[in-house]
Amino acid sequence: MSDLPKFVTIQEEGPREGFQIAKSPIATRDKVRLIEALAETGLKKIDCVSYVNPARVPGMADADDVARLIHKRPDVTYTGLWLNRQGFERALALPLDLIGSLMVSASSTFSSKNTGKSIDDTFADQLATLRLYQQHQVEVRWGIVFTAFGCNYEGEVPVQTVLDRCARMLALAAGEGVALKGLYLADTVGWANPASIEQRIGAVRERWPDLRIGLHLHDTRGTAMPNAYAALQMGVDQFDSSCGGLGGCPFAAHKGAAGNICTEDLVFMCHEMGIETGIDLERLIECAQMAEAIVGHPLPGKVMKGGSLARFRQPS
Repeated sequence: MSDLPKFVTIQEEGPREGFQIAKSPIATRDKVRLIEALAETGLKKIDCVSYVNPARVPGMADADDVARLIHKRPDVTYTGLWLNRQGFERALALPLDLIGSLMVSASSTFSSKNTGKSIDDTFADQLATLRLYQQHQVEVRWGIVFTAFGCNYEGEVPVQTVLDRCARMLALAAGEGVALKGLYLADTVGWANPASIEQRIGAVRERWPDLRIGLHLHDTRGTAMPNAYAALQMGVDQFDSSCGGLGGCPFAAHKGAAGNICTEDLVFMCHEMGIETGIDLERLIECAQMAEAIVGHPLPGKVMKGGSLARFRQPS
């Protein structure tokens, strides 16, 4: 247990991951209401929208309106996701925070389905995007590898492929004078298990021991929490998560592609293990219940239904 981090940073993905795949339209005011409530829980970064083609992702057709309507706290970072130059140019015109990342898929087929680009085309695009970031003084922090554990189109992704993608991103950034702070491994469609978490984190850490590692875990097959536990045992201290377990990937080739690991469930586990997050769990549970009411169907979160243990620990 000695490798457990003392503090874990959790980045909220629910408003983007969840609402981009919602089967029924979500009112703009409800999206904004949830984002503002999440900002009151102690979360310091909330991913709010995707700047994508609404013909492909209708749930994000109101992204510009959402970005403009949020009443922001000065101590919270509010971000959006873009996958191409057009998306970035939209982001430049809107009042959300700009944080750049380099992004590539481990799976070539997923890359084609998700962005319409081959791996080589993706790296050429990322180089052009990195230069745009520098032109507009946008900080670049992370290299992100999608489908780092497996892909429904190609099957299990070899560890060496993941390392090759990481190495190519780091070299691309270094060539432009940028030092990435860390590498994010994304289990985009739910292939990871605790053994593969240990294997891939171990391989990345052995190659680049000074880089921070983050995880973007999906719960498609119910392994997200065991995967997070395995990562915590290895000292991983940054995770993406989704309030109530909202979300899924529109291009996963799997109708049951679940959302990120559930935020309040992850926070509960961390707190029970003595790991701080800076997040008010009771307020977070209220947000999950709000999210469930907004989407109009049950969400998979457990703690939002069972509650925390705080009330049982109160002195009688």
